[in-house]
Amino acid sequence: MTTARARVEAPVRPGVAVRLEGLTRRYGSVLALDGLDLDITGGEFLALLGPSGCGKTTALRAIAGFDRPDAGGVLIDGRDVTDVPPNKRDTGMVFQAYSLFPNLTVAENVAFGLRVRRRGRAEQTHRAAELLELVGLADSGNRYPHQLSGGQQQRVALARALAVAPQVLLLDEPLSALDAQVRVQLREEIRRIQLDLGITTVFVTHDQAEALSVADRVGVMRAGRLEQIASPDDLYERPATAFVAEFVGTMNRLPATLSGGEVHLLGARRPLAGAAPSGGPLVALVRPESLLVSADPAGTGRVVTRTFSGASTRVLVGLGDGVEVRIDVASADSQLLRPGAAVTVTPADRPVLVAPAEPAGDGA
Repeated sequence: MTTARARVEAPVRPGVAVRLEGLTRRYGSVLALDGLDLDITGGEFLALLGPSGCGKTTALRAIAGFDRPDAGGVLIDGRDVTDVPPNKRDTGMVFQAYSLFPNLTVAENVAFGLRVRRRGRAEQTHRAAELLELVGLADSGNRYPHQLSGGQQQRVALARALAVAPQVLLLDEPLSALDAQVRVQLREEIRRIQLDLGITTVFVTHDQAEALSVADRVGVMRAGRLEQIASPDDLYERPATAFVAEFVGTMNRLPATLSGGEVHLLGARRPLAGAAPSGGPLVALVRPESLLVSADPAGTGRVVTRTFSGASTRVLVGLGDGVEVRIDVASADSQLLRPGAAVTVTPADRPVLVAPAEPAGDGA
């Protein structure tokens, strides 16, 4: 077997806290990581996003040391840790399952890593109190895990991961077992704490809203590789591939043709965004907020459904030939867009991404 260490050759540029270099990992016939290269800047919050089986959790486990790559290497702060055990990597990890010790108090759970490292009792007590205050549980140190809600238990797990002052914080879908409202609140808390501490953080999730709302950069993974890594707004507004465009956010697929660098769709012409695929029929990929809809007795579209969600309303419009599009409009402007209403749909005046007409796979 090729040793992982053999791939760690290039010098790490200043400011890089974690480097993954050519990581490859197989599970039998399944290629979980396919030569993955990634630099994570010190102090940044990076989210790894992708469908089930894309390799995001395998990458996180490789950083933590729980999964040794078949080839390639892992560096933390310029140090090759590919063969270093997890407890000597200077990382802290929070899992989807809280994994708290039921027989220990909250404070004892938080201080457990310090206890293993044989730190003094006074240091353990002080550090636990400090971190419980940071996560909003200052008065819960003497309680037991079963006396806490799911969100509170995950806060304890976060405090425990931070207790040993790791250089890198690793979060493996830590919010997926929580109720929706608690998830939103806790992800905001995690981001606040990360900014307060300035700790390099890698956050694995399949939830695009989580990734886009908290991360400095988001890496979209597919079939063991990075499909694109960018800031949340760049990823959403300027996806590099059709897969990214359709995985991140909602995307309409509309019949289109290409001529002279312009996309022809819905009776209009718009500039082409990115490169054009070669050969075969095309579709335009257009987000719901990039389509304009207006009530029009002569229009060829028909409103199918209208879904109110506060300030905005999503309108589903049938355009004939089995084509339906989702369009987001301000709720105040949607009163005439009732089911059955005749409408006209036009694309907003902005560049349009095109893709092959066949649906993109999920890369799982």
